[in-house]
Amino acid sequence: MAAGFTMLESGLVRAKNTVEILTKNVGLYSIAVIMYMVIGWNLMYESDGGILGLLPTFSLFLPGTEPYTAEMARAGEVSHSYYSDFFFQVVFVATAMSIVSGAVAERMKLWAFFLFAVVLTGFIYPIQGLWSWGGGFLDQIGFSDYAGSGIVHMAGAAAALAGVLLLGPRKGKYGPGGEIRAIPGTNMPLAALGTFILWLGWFGFNGGSELSVASADAANAVAKVFMNTNLAAAAGVVAALLLARALFGKADLTMALNGAIAGLVSITAAPSSPSPLLAAVVGAVGGLLVVLSIVALDRLKLDDPVGAISAHGTAGVWGVLAVLLSNEEATIGGQLAGIAAIFAFVFLASLLVWAVLKWTLGIRVDEEEEVNGLDVGECGMEAYPDLTGAK
Repeated sequence: MAAGFTMLESGLVRAKNTVEILTKNVGLYSIAVIMYMVIGWNLMYESDGGILGLLPTFSLFLPGTEPYTAEMARAGEVSHSYYSDFFFQVVFVATAMSIVSGAVAERMKLWAFFLFAVVLTGFIYPIQGLWSWGGGFLDQIGFSDYAGSGIVHMAGAAAALAGVLLLGPRKGKYGPGGEIRAIPGTNMPLAALGTFILWLGWFGFNGGSELSVASADAANAVAKVFMNTNLAAAAGVVAALLLARALFGKADLTMALNGAIAGLVSITAAPSSPSPLLAAVVGAVGGLLVVLSIVALDRLKLDDPVGAISAHGTAGVWGVLAVLLSNEEATIGGQLAGIAAIFAFVFLASLLVWAVLKWTLGIRVDEEEEVNGLDVGECGMEAYPDLTGAK
């Protein structure tokens, strides 16, 4: 997942900002792993499931030795290692932060971004994750999100939206008369490769959420998740391509790539329950929505260089609602409550953190650095010196 986001984003930004986006992605993943070990995991899974999950006995850090014993496994109390569960879950929190990276690309200060990553991965994401996957109030009212359409993807998009609102658009993105100016990415092969890597990674993302393949039933469930995940992605691509052709008269590759991601995000909340045809329909609707959402956000002058808010946020909302089409135990009240609670909390908490960073360190590079590129200003090197003329 981390490799996919890194390649997708580096392909969709301009050459002068490539090293900075690479640095952000390897840095945010590492920050997520450390912060989830220090506090995030315990906050999300080792508390009482309250609103904030804070207890007087709350502890920091993972235990030094594996808490699950062979006796617990033989008794059926656990189906997998405690440490393996941490490793699996940490990729989810890193994914949420990766969504933010693309949306604020090409104009945000690197170290302000890293400080926000500390707060999101250590506190904001685990608190809202506690409400559902940690046995909190959303879980208790029946909110259903199998692998994170809302908990991971919509949450990341909400944090990204808050940052984009305070950051403002890239220089030259919108003309004085309000016209929208396209800013092409530098490397479409990398963007396409990143999408395929994400597509592959999603089989682990969704299939792994079954948590084990120790029985025939579990193995069959994982196989169905794989099939439905793949179908939704493919349908998202086709739907996005067709709509882009109808709207723009061309087969827009960037819309196709976002269609794949939107299809994947859309099915993530319930990949184990739909029929194959329904899974394709869910993905296709996601592919249509992402195109319309990208166009709408551009008209609102919300500059998202990679379409992350639309692919993960708009499609994430749809994915949570699409659970109702195949999961008889899910209720519209529970799903709407989950959408409202997660979005409101993550957006407002992120807005507060972004605002504090803006008023103290600043979150946007100066105009000269933005024009020259963040690679030199933030990282002191260039990804393509032969193309940019660096000596």
